[in-house]
This record gives sequence, C-alpha cells and structure tokens, in this order.
Amino acid sequence: MRKILSSLIFNLRRRLFGDPPPRVAVVRLYGVIAPGQRFRQSLSMASVATALDDAFSVPGLSAVALQINSPGGSPVQSAMITKRIRDLAKEKDVPVLAFAEDVAASGGYMLALAGDEIYANDSSIIGSIGVIASGFGFQKVIEKLGIDRRLYTAGERKAMLDAFSEEKEEDVERLKELQEEVHEHFKSLVRERRGKRLKGLRGRIFSGDVFTGTEAVKMGLVDGVGDMRSVLRDRFGKKVQMRLVGERKPRLGSMLRLGQGSDAMTSAGIGRMEDLPQGLLSAIEERLFWNRFGL
Repeated sequence: MRKILSSLIFNLRRRLFGDPPPRVAVVRLYGVIAPGQRFRQSLSMASVATALDDAFSVPGLSAVALQINSPGGSPVQSAMITKRIRDLAKEKDVPVLAFAEDVAASGGYMLALAGDEIYANDSSIIGSIGVIASGFGFQKVIEKLGIDRRLYTAGERKAMLDAFSEEKEEDVERLKELQEEVHEHFKSLVRERRGKRLKGLRGRIFSGDVFTGTEAVKMGLVDGVGDMRSVLRDRFGKKVQMRLVGERKPRLGSMLRLGQGSDAMTSAGIGRMEDLPQGLLSAIEERLFWNRFGL
C-alpha cells in the first residue's frame, strides 16, 4: 500500500510541476556476509531482501547504487544477494552502479559484480577471488588433558575434518575438491559479469590475491576510480537525488551481538549475561575477517 501511495504522489507531482530530478536509490551492503545475525554488522539474503525490493520500487528511478564495504564471508549468501539484485535490475529495467569503499573482497567483490559498472577508491582493497577454509586441531590438547574423544557416526565421511581427531589426508583432499568447485562458480560469475573488460592475466586475477582500486581498474575488475556522489552527479546531473533505502539504527543488544530472550533486559535491547561469551567470540571472528585486509 505504501509503494502504491508513493507512486500516486510521484505521478501527481509530475503532472503539476513537470519531471522531477533524477532519482537514485542507495543500498548499503556493509559487513561480513553470513546467514542469520551472527555478527554485529552482517549481511545475508534475509537481512537485505526488503531493502532491495524497496530500492527498485522507488518511483521515477534512474538507477540503483550499491555502497559496498565487505571482506566477504558465505559464498552462498553472496551469490543469493547478487542474483536477487540482477533479477530486480532486469525486472525493473534499471541500471545498477556498485561503489567499493574500504573493501570489496571475496564475497564482497561478488556483491560488486551485481553492478553494471563498478567504481572504487584508489586505495580500496578489491578481489580475493578464491575460497578459504580454516579451523583448529585440538586432538593433542585433549590427549594432554587425558580426555577420551567419543564420536559415533552413521556414514564414513560424516565426521570429516573433526577438530578433535587426527587430520586425514583423504579428508583434506575432499575439502580441496569442494573448494575448487566453489571457486569455479566464482570465476564463472566474474567472467560472465566482467567479460571482455578483464585485462589482466587470468592466473593472477583468480589466484585469491587482492589489489588496490588503481590496480583493479588496470585489470578490468573495476571500471573506474570515483566516489558515489561524484559519479552520480556526472552521470545524472547536479540535481540528482540520492535516496538511502533500508537503513536502520541498531539496538544496543544487536551491536554487542548478545542473544535474544524474553526478560526485561532483552526487551530493552541489552541481552542476557549468559550470552556474553558467544557475543565476544562472534566479535573476535568478525574482527578476523577484517584483519585479513589490514582493517
């Protein structure tokens, strides 16, 4: 109903006062890409779906701009968000411009591929077109503490790469096979979206390496160096209206990544004290994502 009313008002103003200035809907895609609300500032299909729908429903829309600042994360969520943006762009016949800020790496760069054009700062970190998996092995720790590990499975590969068991060569090989397949999906998307604009050696582009915005332009990963305001004013004129869509102020509880409950503290957005350890672990994990790129 709100979208219909907005469209009616827009058309009425257009009849009374003539064509309005060009409008660009701006969607911020900030944070680590992960399902649910795992991190203080995270992205998932569920968290951005409404904002994307609203952005492409703005009356008199000239383009949608994506502000991206993400070190990556889940390849599945990254692909789902990218596909949704492309589907909406085709459905509404609206161009999409992507703007990388500090980082558009790994899944963050996949989000940028949703743009028909990609822009970055000279010092932006771009790329990391690869797949990574990490973990810890605790088998020596439990041996030293005299703890017996008891693990029961149905299916010989069910406990593959269990952190409390000895690492098996065949398990590592299987993991690498999975990573290679995911990597191929990523490379295919880059080829599809960037096409003949890619100029660098494919071996280096797809090595998982990262590049500055300046390097990325030379390699064809990015179309140009520029900030959102300048690019949009050059493209649509100085009167262009940039409308931020889907921005919400986080509550204190979500900022601390504390759990949700029904008591008075949780209702106030503070969270429960017993959830504090999990919140701290999530904060550390989130910090590690950014630290990979010196941020």
